[in-house]
Amino acid sequence: MSNISSESSPAVPSCKELEVVLTILHFNDAYEIEARSEEPVGGAARFATAMKEFQALNPFVVFSGDCLNPSVLSTITKGKHMVDILNKLGVHCAVYGNHEFDFGVDVLEELTPQMTFPWFLSNVYDRFTNKTLGHGLVSNILEWNGQKIGLMGLVEEDWLDTLGTVDRNNIIYVDYVETANSLSAELREQGAKLVIALTHMRWHNDIRLASESRGLDLILGGHDHEYGVLEVNGILIVKSGSEFRYMSKIDVVRDHDMTFKYSCHKISTMKHLEEDNEIKQIVNGYTNNIQHVLGEVICHMDIELDGRCATVRRGECNIGNLITNAMLEATHAEVALLNSGTLRSDRIHPTGPLTMRDLLQILPINDLVLVVEATGQQLYEGLENGVRNYPELDGRFPQVAGIQFGFDPNKKPGARVIAKTVKVQGKILDKARRYLVAMKEYLTKGKDGYTMFQGCPLSFDIENAQILSTILVNHFESGMIVRGLKTCRSGHRMGLIKVSDSPSVSAIEKSVNEKLPGEAVSVAVVPGVEGRIYHIFTESQSETEAEG
Repeated sequence: MSNISSESSPAVPSCKELEVVLTILHFNDAYEIEARSEEPVGGAARFATAMKEFQALNPFVVFSGDCLNPSVLSTITKGKHMVDILNKLGVHCAVYGNHEFDFGVDVLEELTPQMTFPWFLSNVYDRFTNKTLGHGLVSNILEWNGQKIGLMGLVEEDWLDTLGTVDRNNIIYVDYVETANSLSAELREQGAKLVIALTHMRWHNDIRLASESRGLDLILGGHDHEYGVLEVNGILIVKSGSEFRYMSKIDVVRDHDMTFKYSCHKISTMKHLEEDNEIKQIVNGYTNNIQHVLGEVICHMDIELDGRCATVRRGECNIGNLITNAMLEATHAEVALLNSGTLRSDRIHPTGPLTMRDLLQILPINDLVLVVEATGQQLYEGLENGVRNYPELDGRFPQVAGIQFGFDPNKKPGARVIAKTVKVQGKILDKARRYLVAMKEYLTKGKDGYTMFQGCPLSFDIENAQILSTILVNHFESGMIVRGLKTCRSGHRMGLIKVSDSPSVSAIEKSVNEKLPGEAVSVAVVPGVEGRIYHIFTESQSETEAEG
């Protein structure tokens, strides 16, 4: 195993002196199949090589959800390419993640029969079929290396509300602890010696599951993208990062008292690993045909775009300001509101050329942008919802344009936004007035907790809505037209220059006017962090502290 980067988890003691009865390889949340430049580089082909290092151990391979979306390829294939990848990796079982439903239940149920392993979902039921959503398995016993393993798949209620393709009213949710207790007892009665819950939920829910359930041995989780191992109530919880960058090698041993103990090792997919030929051919087969399109440069960035998850889900950021500015310009709304979970690249985009590939990494989902008529009170409630889970990396955290506000993170959720700080287009929010608010169709359906916008009148029909990624392409192209870098043959210069007081237009005009003779003008002017969202510590501080 000298070719593999491995480290023992500090949370779990070594079991070298005991005989290993089962080795489990676990991973979760795999979206991009190609490697990145930074270590660990990941990529499905090198990940396959890392897995083969343990082939002699006959490992039991487990996946804890989220693979069909979002990614650049998924936008084109609707996740079909992941069928071939996971089959070749030899996955033995999986639990549905929220992104398995991004293209609808019909697509999911078309793809899963093509996979060589079962998908579990034990605690969510479809009202139409009276069976589990997506026809996931409720439970099963698999025998591996002479061990009878009882399996179930558990998910949290929170992400069910974010499903854009499934109406929450058409599904029945059962608490995961209740389900775990019932199924653990059944599996034990059927002869299971080791009972594993595959989960796709946040850490605090996995911890509650370990604390309150009876009969589980292992919790192999997903949904959180950070690597982590924790023992709670004698139950080991493992989460294995994301993007084919890490896996967990879990050695299960039987102690002298016939109880199970575990040794967990973090395996990193590093650049020095050779790429597996079979997986590489699959990757190339899907990517080669679209390289010329994805490599197209759509603009040049004059500053870095910070799209890291920890940045966009905790505060105002330049990438959020850029996109919400474009939403205002394209829709002529007064306010733009974007849930930060929309921004998916989780990286810093450097200065220089921005390609279609970069854009689709940032915005991999074809989101429709609508304009609703919302009262000031609804807007205020929307901002409260956006910051209610701060500082968690929650996708509901808002990115905004046309509005600014301060909030106190020390106050209770639902009472954090300071009303007197909320300004729309520079004027104090009028809670009785109606405002035109640009947002994704997803939010108009009440997803990510934005239920206050359900039922708001639409300013135009859905059929006339624009795709968010298209809005950004038009935004960049408009910038080239304004600068004279591209000729507008039709005379229709798109949204950007129609909004004369747009912050982006002002920045463009300023850059053009200040240009020195012979100096090239950057194609895209990116707004900085401007104080649209900031902290106010009403009890501990009197001064306003800008987020950033």
